Amino acid sequence: MKTLNIIVFVWLCLVSASSFANLTKEIEKDYQAYLKELFIHFHQNPELSMAETKTAARIAKDLKALGFTVHEGIAETGIIATLKNGKGPTVMMRADMDGLPVKEASGLDYASQAMQFDPITKEERPVMHACGHDVHITSLIGTARYMTTHKDDWSGTLMLVAQPAEERIMGARKMMEENIWETYGKPDYALALHVSSNFETGKINVFAGPTSAGSNSVDIIVHGIGTHGAYPQGGKDPVVLGSQIVLALQTLVSRELGPKEPGVVTVGAFNSGFKHNIISDKAHLKITVRSATIETRDKLLDGIKRIAENMGRVAGLPEDKLPEVRVSLEEGTLPQINDDALTARLQKAWKQQLGASNLMEKPSEGMGAEDFPYFVHEHNIPSVYWSVGGTPKADFEKAANGGPAVPSHHSPLFKIEPDGSVPFAVETTVTALLDLLQE
Repeated sequence: MKTLNIIVFVWLCLVSASSFANLTKEIEKDYQAYLKELFIHFHQNPELSMAETKTAARIAKDLKALGFTVHEGIAETGIIATLKNGKGPTVMMRADMDGLPVKEASGLDYASQAMQFDPITKEERPVMHACGHDVHITSLIGTARYMTTHKDDWSGTLMLVAQPAEERIMGARKMMEENIWETYGKPDYALALHVSSNFETGKINVFAGPTSAGSNSVDIIVHGIGTHGAYPQGGKDPVVLGSQIVLALQTLVSRELGPKEPGVVTVGAFNSGFKHNIISDKAHLKITVRSATIETRDKLLDGIKRIAENMGRVAGLPEDKLPEVRVSLEEGTLPQINDDALTARLQKAWKQQLGASNLMEKPSEGMGAEDFPYFVHEHNIPSVYWSVGGTPKADFEKAANGGPAVPSHHSPLFKIEPDGSVPFAVETTVTALLDLLQE
């Protein structure tokens, strides 16, 4: 009996290894036959946030042709597509689809030349996929193509979401405001990925806990009393008061958060006045706040209000002229917290498929934000957000030896190697879905 068990175990391992190899080969074959050209199409035709009409139309067309039930026009350009395949859980996979108002200077022979009227700024702007969303939507289609041709391998409902306006961290919130879970069904699990130029192709980075920061935009209107620059005693200088507020805000992170509690308070703009010898009656501070937990967010936002108002009192302003603190509801998001149990489950599946050496657990050195949490936080949906590498190893070696640096996201020079990243993104997604979509 013991010998028989060993034989069965070895046979199962061989079958499993064979299926894993077939998965990689099939995805690579589809990439060469279809997805590579699709990626170039998306890269050359980027669209700005809340104006992704042609992108959404192409995604909808491909998904309809595969047999998905496609719902369009959610939050203007968003898409929810579902494919039912027997009993089992509903698993959602999201891809963001907007580009950025950046003129591409990557040197790629398929670089974007696109110009588009920005519905938010009301200006015509150059547009490029400077953050890899072209990889995300291409891999979403690749995932759909694989799953529809392998229905015998899974059971349940696959839900694909093409989301607008992630770059302005508003698209997920706008979709949720249309009660999408009540209308189209609430998923049991939610997944999303991001391609990263910061590590090499063929690597996946995933870990439990906070993976992206919560983000809030804060405006402080500093009121003053205008006067002649040569007679400052006749007014209240909002530039001086604003400067004192800027410096005092730096103590929030350094003195009110614990040394291991991450947070950022950055003043990105300070505007006041228009002439050398006039003390203005107003200054405007624009601030971004980043946090890893809801508790830290509340602590920082409360601290900003406390510091701004009380510095106004220190300056001798009357109560009706104290600085006004406004937290934007349009551009804000929650931190993404990867579910512990779901992360461990998928890490196991990815190690089997991709090899343990290709898995990383490396927290970000910054506090980038992502609006994916709007889909999951209030509804307590277990979720995992992961990253795949987008830069060939050779490029990092060249940079280390004095060659050009690897461009960062949102740079005009930004570029992703699609041959290494698109099929790998599809493989990571399909592996996760096949593990979760079981009766």
